[in-house]
Amino acid sequence: MNIAKVDLNLLVYFDVLLRERSVTRAANHLNITQPAMSNGLKRLRNLFNDPLLVRTTDGMTPTQRALELQPVVRDVLSRLESVMQPEIDFNPVTSERTFRIMASDYAESTLLLKVIERLASIAPNIVLDVMTPSDVSFHDVEQGKVDMAINRFDDLPQSFHQKLLWRDAFSCVMSHTNPICRDFTLDSYLSAQHIWVSKTGFGIGVGVDPQAVQKLGWVDTELNKVGQKRHIRVFTRHYHVALQLAKAQNLVATLPSRAAKIYADDPAVVILPPPFAVPEIELKMAWSALLQHDAGHIWLRRVMSDIAEQL
Repeated sequence: MNIAKVDLNLLVYFDVLLRERSVTRAANHLNITQPAMSNGLKRLRNLFNDPLLVRTTDGMTPTQRALELQPVVRDVLSRLESVMQPEIDFNPVTSERTFRIMASDYAESTLLLKVIERLASIAPNIVLDVMTPSDVSFHDVEQGKVDMAINRFDDLPQSFHQKLLWRDAFSCVMSHTNPICRDFTLDSYLSAQHIWVSKTGFGIGVGVDPQAVQKLGWVDTELNKVGQKRHIRVFTRHYHVALQLAKAQNLVATLPSRAAKIYADDPAVVILPPPFAVPEIELKMAWSALLQHDAGHIWLRRVMSDIAEQL
Protein backbone atom coordinates (compact mmCIF):
# COMPACT_ATOMS: atom_id res chain seq x y z
CA MET A 1 0.00 0.00 0.00
CA ASN A 2 1.28 3.45 -0.93
CA ILE A 3 0.81 5.67 2.15
CA ALA A 4 0.80 8.75 -0.10
CA LYS A 5 -2.56 7.60 -1.49
CA VAL A 6 -4.16 7.17 1.95
CA ASP A 7 -6.45 9.93 3.25
CA LEU A 8 -5.12 10.45 6.80
CA ASN A 9 -8.51 11.84 7.83
CA LEU A 10 -9.64 8.21 7.74
CA LEU A 11 -7.45 7.53 10.78
CA VAL A 12 -9.30 10.27 12.65
CA TYR A 13 -12.61 8.70 11.58
CA PHE A 14 -11.39 5.28 12.74
CA ASP A 15 -10.27 6.62 16.13
CA VAL A 16 -13.61 8.31 16.84
CA LEU A 17 -15.69 5.41 15.52
CA LEU A 18 -13.90 2.94 17.78
CA ARG A 19 -14.38 5.18 20.81
CA GLU A 20 -18.02 6.04 20.11
CA ARG A 21 -19.08 2.65 18.64
CA SER A 22 -21.74 4.57 16.71
CA VAL A 23 -21.76 6.20 13.25
CA THR A 24 -24.22 8.85 14.45
CA ARG A 25 -22.24 9.82 17.58
CA ALA A 26 -18.96 9.77 15.66
CA ALA A 27 -20.42 12.09 13.03
CA ASN A 28 -21.67 14.47 15.73
CA HIS A 29 -18.28 14.42 17.43
CA LEU A 30 -16.50 15.44 14.20
CA ASN A 31 -19.26 17.85 13.10
CA ILE A 32 -19.86 16.02 9.82
CA THR A 33 -23.01 14.46 8.38
CA GLN A 34 -23.98 10.87 9.08
CA PRO A 35 -23.74 9.92 5.37
CA ALA A 36 -20.19 11.34 5.30
CA MET A 37 -19.25 9.23 8.32
CA SER A 38 -20.90 6.14 6.80
CA ASN A 39 -18.88 6.71 3.64
CA GLY A 40 -15.75 7.09 5.78
CA LEU A 41 -16.46 3.74 7.46
CA LYS A 42 -16.91 2.13 4.04
CA ARG A 43 -13.54 3.50 2.90
CA LEU A 44 -11.91 2.29 6.14
CA ARG A 45 -13.28 -1.20 5.55
CA ASN A 46 -11.79 -1.19 2.06
CA LEU A 47 -8.49 0.21 3.35
CA PHE A 48 -8.03 -2.47 6.02
CA ASN A 49 -9.94 -5.22 4.21
CA ASP A 50 -11.98 -5.85 7.37
CA PRO A 51 -15.53 -4.97 8.55
CA LEU A 52 -14.00 -3.16 11.60
CA LEU A 53 -17.42 -2.54 13.20
CA VAL A 54 -20.24 -5.08 13.04
CA ARG A 55 -23.82 -4.48 14.14
CA THR A 56 -24.83 -6.87 16.97
CA THR A 57 -27.49 -6.94 19.69
CA ASP A 58 -25.07 -4.88 21.81
CA GLY A 59 -24.74 -2.21 19.11
CA MET A 60 -21.72 -1.65 16.88
CA THR A 61 -19.07 -4.16 18.01
CA PRO A 62 -15.43 -3.90 16.87
CA THR A 63 -13.76 -6.86 15.19
CA GLN A 64 -10.53 -8.35 16.51
CA ARG A 65 -8.64 -6.55 13.74
CA ALA A 66 -10.16 -3.21 14.81
CA LEU A 67 -9.19 -3.79 18.45
CA GLU A 68 -5.61 -4.54 17.38
CA LEU A 69 -5.48 -1.37 15.26
CA GLN A 70 -7.05 0.94 17.85
CA PRO A 71 -4.01 1.55 20.13
CA VAL A 72 -1.70 1.86 17.10
CA VAL A 73 -3.89 4.45 15.38
CA ARG A 74 -4.42 6.32 18.67
CA ASP A 75 -0.67 6.49 19.21
CA VAL A 76 -0.04 7.78 15.65
CA LEU A 77 -2.69 10.50 16.04
CA SER A 78 -1.40 11.44 19.48
CA ARG A 79 2.10 11.93 18.09
CA LEU A 80 0.80 14.00 15.18
CA GLU A 81 -1.24 16.18 17.54
CA SER A 82 1.83 16.73 19.70
CA VAL A 83 3.99 17.71 16.71
CA MET A 84 1.42 20.10 15.26
CA GLN A 85 0.58 21.89 18.52
CA PRO A 86 2.70 24.92 19.41
CA GLU A 87 5.31 24.32 22.10
CA ILE A 88 3.83 25.65 25.33
CA ASP A 89 5.75 25.54 28.58
CA PHE A 90 3.81 24.59 31.69
CA ASN A 91 4.51 26.69 34.76
CA PRO A 92 3.05 25.02 37.88
CA VAL A 93 3.70 28.13 39.99
CA THR A 94 1.33 30.29 37.94
CA SER A 95 -1.00 27.66 36.46
CA GLU A 96 -4.66 27.69 37.57
CA ARG A 97 -5.47 24.43 35.83
CA THR A 98 -7.95 21.93 37.29
CA PHE A 99 -6.89 18.27 37.11
CA ARG A 100 -9.67 15.70 37.43
CA ILE A 101 -8.44 12.52 39.07
CA MET A 102 -10.36 9.33 39.73
CA ALA A 103 -8.91 7.72 42.84
CA SER A 104 -9.96 4.87 45.08
CA ASP A 105 -10.35 5.64 48.76
CA TYR A 106 -7.11 3.73 49.31
CA ALA A 107 -5.19 5.90 46.81
CA GLU A 108 -6.80 9.07 48.13
CA SER A 109 -5.92 8.26 51.76
CA THR A 110 -2.30 7.39 51.01
CA LEU A 111 -0.87 8.89 47.81
CA LEU A 112 -3.14 11.89 47.17
CA LEU A 113 -2.88 13.11 50.74
CA LYS A 114 0.85 13.67 50.14
CA VAL A 115 0.33 14.99 46.60
CA ILE A 116 -2.04 17.71 47.84
CA GLU A 117 0.47 18.62 50.54
CA ARG A 118 3.23 18.94 47.91
CA LEU A 119 1.08 20.98 45.49
CA ALA A 120 0.33 23.53 48.21
CA SER A 121 3.98 24.60 48.12
CA ILE A 122 4.97 24.12 44.46
CA ALA A 123 1.68 24.79 42.61
CA PRO A 124 -0.57 26.87 44.90
CA ASN A 125 -3.21 27.70 42.27
CA ILE A 126 -3.70 24.24 40.78
CA VAL A 127 -7.00 22.57 41.71
CA LEU A 128 -7.54 18.82 42.10
CA ASP A 129 -11.04 17.49 41.46
CA VAL A 130 -10.88 14.04 43.06
CA MET A 131 -13.58 11.65 41.87
CA THR A 132 -14.56 8.18 43.08
CA PRO A 133 -14.49 5.05 40.88
CA SER A 134 -18.29 5.14 40.78
CA ASP A 135 -18.18 8.62 39.21
CA VAL A 136 -16.10 7.57 36.22
CA SER A 137 -16.17 5.15 33.28
CA PHE A 138 -13.39 3.86 31.05
CA HIS A 139 -14.86 6.05 28.32
CA ASP A 140 -14.41 9.22 30.41
CA VAL A 141 -10.70 8.51 30.87
CA GLU A 142 -10.22 7.46 27.25
CA GLN A 143 -11.83 10.72 26.07
CA GLY A 144 -9.55 12.77 28.33
CA LYS A 145 -12.53 14.07 30.34
CA VAL A 146 -10.77 12.65 33.41
CA ASP A 147 -7.05 13.34 33.51
CA MET A 148 -5.99 10.28 35.44
CA ALA A 149 -7.24 7.16 37.20
CA ILE A 150 -5.38 5.82 40.23
CA ASN A 151 -6.53 2.47 41.53
CA ARG A 152 -5.94 -1.27 41.54
CA PHE A 153 -7.00 -2.49 38.10
CA ASP A 154 -7.68 -6.06 37.08
CA ASP A 155 -7.68 -5.02 33.43
CA LEU A 156 -7.20 -1.85 31.37
CA PRO A 157 -7.95 -1.07 27.69
CA GLN A 158 -4.91 -1.35 25.43
CA SER A 159 -5.30 2.30 24.41
CA PHE A 160 -4.51 3.50 27.97
CA HIS A 161 -1.07 4.50 29.17
CA GLN A 162 -0.25 3.23 32.64
CA LYS A 163 2.45 3.26 35.28
CA LEU A 164 2.94 1.09 38.35
CA LEU A 165 3.20 3.37 41.39
CA TRP A 166 3.86 0.75 44.08
CA ARG A 167 3.19 -2.72 45.41
CA ASP A 168 1.70 -3.14 48.85
CA ALA A 169 1.38 -6.00 51.32
CA PHE A 170 -1.53 -6.49 53.76
CA SER A 171 -1.88 -5.76 57.48
CA CYS A 172 -4.51 -6.50 60.11
CA VAL A 173 -5.79 -3.58 62.18
CA MET A 174 -7.65 -4.01 65.48
CA SER A 175 -8.25 -2.31 68.81
CA HIS A 176 -5.63 -2.83 71.51
CA THR A 177 -8.52 -4.15 73.65
CA ASN A 178 -9.39 -6.87 71.15
CA PRO A 179 -8.46 -10.12 72.97
CA ILE A 180 -7.11 -11.81 69.83
CA CYS A 181 -4.23 -9.32 69.45
CA ARG A 182 -2.45 -11.04 72.37
CA ASP A 183 -2.56 -14.44 70.69
CA PHE A 184 -2.87 -13.68 66.98
CA THR A 185 -3.01 -16.94 65.05
CA LEU A 186 -5.05 -18.18 62.13
CA ASP A 187 -7.50 -19.80 64.57
CA SER A 188 -8.00 -16.58 66.56
CA TYR A 189 -8.25 -14.59 63.30
CA LEU A 190 -11.03 -16.89 62.09
CA SER A 191 -12.81 -16.70 65.46
CA ALA A 192 -13.04 -12.89 65.17
CA GLN A 193 -15.53 -10.74 63.29
CA HIS A 194 -14.26 -8.77 60.32
CA ILE A 195 -14.63 -5.66 58.17
CA TRP A 196 -14.37 -6.04 54.38
CA VAL A 197 -13.18 -2.99 52.48
CA SER A 198 -12.51 -2.65 48.76
CA LYS A 199 -13.42 -0.78 45.57
CA THR A 200 -11.48 -1.37 42.40
CA GLY A 201 -11.92 -0.61 38.73
CA PHE A 202 -14.46 1.79 37.25
CA GLY A 203 -18.20 2.36 37.33
CA ILE A 204 -21.07 2.00 39.73
CA GLY A 205 -20.55 -0.63 42.39
CA VAL A 206 -23.01 -3.38 43.26
CA GLY A 207 -23.91 -4.96 46.55
CA VAL A 208 -21.67 -7.70 47.88
CA ASP A 209 -22.85 -11.29 48.27
CA PRO A 210 -21.06 -12.64 51.39
CA GLN A 211 -21.44 -16.18 50.06
CA ALA A 212 -19.67 -15.44 46.75
CA VAL A 213 -16.15 -15.94 48.11
CA GLN A 214 -14.58 -15.86 44.64
CA LYS A 215 -15.78 -12.26 44.24
CA LEU A 216 -14.70 -10.93 47.64
CA GLY A 217 -11.10 -10.30 46.68
CA TRP A 218 -7.56 -11.17 47.69
CA VAL A 219 -7.98 -11.89 51.40
CA ASP A 220 -10.98 -14.18 51.10
CA THR A 221 -9.58 -15.91 48.02
CA GLU A 222 -6.44 -16.88 49.95
CA LEU A 223 -8.47 -18.10 52.93
CA ASN A 224 -10.62 -20.15 50.58
CA LYS A 225 -7.48 -21.82 49.20
CA VAL A 226 -6.76 -23.25 52.64
CA GLY A 227 -10.40 -24.22 53.15
CA GLN A 228 -11.24 -21.37 55.53
CA LYS A 229 -13.69 -18.49 55.61
CA ARG A 230 -13.86 -15.41 57.84
CA HIS A 231 -17.02 -13.97 59.41
CA ILE A 232 -17.60 -10.55 57.83
CA ARG A 233 -19.88 -8.24 59.83
CA VAL A 234 -19.46 -5.02 57.82
CA PHE A 235 -18.86 -4.32 54.12
CA THR A 236 -17.57 -0.85 53.28
CA ARG A 237 -15.78 0.91 50.42
CA HIS A 238 -14.02 3.41 52.68
CA TYR A 239 -10.70 2.70 54.38
CA HIS A 240 -11.13 5.39 57.03
CA VAL A 241 -14.48 3.85 58.03
CA ALA A 242 -12.85 0.41 58.26
CA LEU A 243 -10.03 1.80 60.40
CA GLN A 244 -12.42 3.63 62.73
CA LEU A 245 -14.57 0.53 63.16
CA ALA A 246 -11.54 -1.63 63.87
CA LYS A 247 -10.44 0.85 66.52
CA ALA A 248 -13.84 1.28 68.16
CA GLN A 249 -15.25 -2.25 67.93
CA ASN A 250 -13.89 -5.76 68.38
CA LEU A 251 -13.61 -6.06 64.60
CA VAL A 252 -10.57 -6.80 62.44
CA ALA A 253 -9.78 -4.89 59.25
CA THR A 254 -7.41 -6.63 56.84
CA LEU A 255 -6.26 -4.05 54.34
CA PRO A 256 -3.22 -2.77 52.41
CA SER A 257 -0.36 -1.87 54.74
CA ARG A 258 0.01 1.72 53.54
CA ALA A 259 -3.61 2.36 54.55
CA ALA A 260 -3.05 0.66 57.90
CA LYS A 261 -0.09 2.96 58.59
CA ILE A 262 -2.49 5.90 58.83
CA TYR A 263 -3.06 4.64 62.42
CA ALA A 264 0.55 3.59 63.06
CA ASP A 265 1.02 6.21 65.81
CA ASP A 266 -2.31 5.57 67.55
CA PRO A 267 -1.72 3.71 70.85
CA ALA A 268 -5.32 2.45 70.79
CA VAL A 269 -4.63 0.47 67.62
CA VAL A 270 -2.62 -2.70 67.02
CA ILE A 271 -1.28 -3.48 63.52
CA LEU A 272 -0.12 -7.05 62.81
CA PRO A 273 0.75 -9.06 59.69
CA PRO A 274 -1.96 -11.53 58.61
CA PRO A 275 -1.50 -15.05 60.00
CA PHE A 276 -1.63 -16.40 56.42
CA ALA A 277 -0.10 -15.41 53.08
CA VAL A 278 -1.83 -12.73 51.00
CA PRO A 279 -0.34 -11.67 47.64
CA GLU A 280 0.72 -8.05 47.22
CA ILE A 281 -1.51 -5.62 45.35
CA GLU A 282 -0.45 -3.10 42.69
CA LEU A 283 -1.48 0.56 42.64
CA LYS A 284 -1.42 1.93 39.09
CA MET A 285 -1.85 5.29 37.41
CA ALA A 286 -3.65 5.25 34.03
CA TRP A 287 -4.41 7.99 31.51
CA SER A 288 -5.59 8.58 27.96
CA ALA A 289 -3.25 8.64 24.97
CA LEU A 290 -4.85 12.03 24.25
CA LEU A 291 -2.97 13.47 27.24
CA GLN A 292 0.30 11.59 26.83
CA HIS A 293 2.19 14.61 25.42
CA ASP A 294 0.40 17.37 27.34
CA ALA A 295 3.03 19.42 29.22
CA GLY A 296 0.91 19.91 32.35
CA HIS A 297 -0.07 16.27 32.43
CA ILE A 298 3.56 15.18 32.08
CA TRP A 299 4.43 17.42 35.05
CA LEU A 300 1.63 15.99 37.22
CA ARG A 301 2.59 12.40 36.36
CA ARG A 302 6.14 13.17 37.42
CA VAL A 303 4.96 14.63 40.74
CA MET A 304 2.76 11.55 41.37
CA SER A 305 5.61 9.17 40.54
CA ASP A 306 8.15 11.03 42.69
CA ILE A 307 5.89 11.01 45.74
CA ALA A 308 4.98 7.35 45.21
CA GLU A 309 8.68 6.47 45.19
CA GLN A 310 9.23 8.41 48.41
CA LEU A 311 6.36 6.62 50.11
